[in-house]
Amino acid sequence: MSALLEIDGVSRSFGGLRALNDVSFSVGEGEIVCVIGPNGAGKTTLFNVISGVFPPSAGDVRFNGKSIVGMPTHRIAHAGIGRTYQIVRPFVRLTVLENVTVGALVHESSYSAARRKAAEVLDLVRLSHLADTQASSLTLTQRKRLEVARALAMRPKLLLLDEVMAGLNPTEVDAMCAFILDLRKIGISAVGGIEHLMRFVMNISDRIVVLDFGRKIAEGTPKEIATHPEVIAAYFGTPIET
Repeated sequence: MSALLEIDGVSRSFGGLRALNDVSFSVGEGEIVCVIGPNGAGKTTLFNVISGVFPPSAGDVRFNGKSIVGMPTHRIAHAGIGRTYQIVRPFVRLTVLENVTVGALVHESSYSAARRKAAEVLDLVRLSHLADTQASSLTLTQRKRLEVARALAMRPKLLLLDEVMAGLNPTEVDAMCAFILDLRKIGISAVGGIEHLMRFVMNISDRIVVLDFGRKIAEGTPKEIATHPEVIAAYFGTPIET
């Protein structure tokens, strides 16, 4: 399996605080890798480094074999990395369709083409019936789906999902889990996810990377991670079911 994303010895410091410390792992084409860890472990900082919000203090990030360190966020998005955010912030005065159209403009050459692409994505995420609804009127679940739709409209090869399950009920979690697994069928070749909801992580992951205090303490399959002594000590407290 060829590597789509390579994190190579990445560190990131903020003054005297080292949020990431020599983190390395890769995501292969067609693979779902979840990055987990306690609050403050460095998960969101890692996503910010990958998406170009912060440059790494040391190390390299490669996408499709090329370093993306130093590239502005819009060029990284154009290269094929889409992202959702933990705190969902749609353009509340725009409609659902208009919100997704903004994402589609990354690749589409005209506004009309972007609207057509946005309409296709809304159908995919089952929000077509809300296309003309103002984003401010959406429920939390609908806003989460809108966040994913905006990212998908950018035609990503890699989708970074930042706690998309937070606030959802068990039925909604199951639906989102199935949806993420289906992304491969529409050409999303790898998905990175960071979640605290372990049932979701165990169900969708090919591999799991565990961070603690900015350091990678484990990497492996869900079954390996569920019984890893250092992970249990740092995070779970007791072995978890897979």
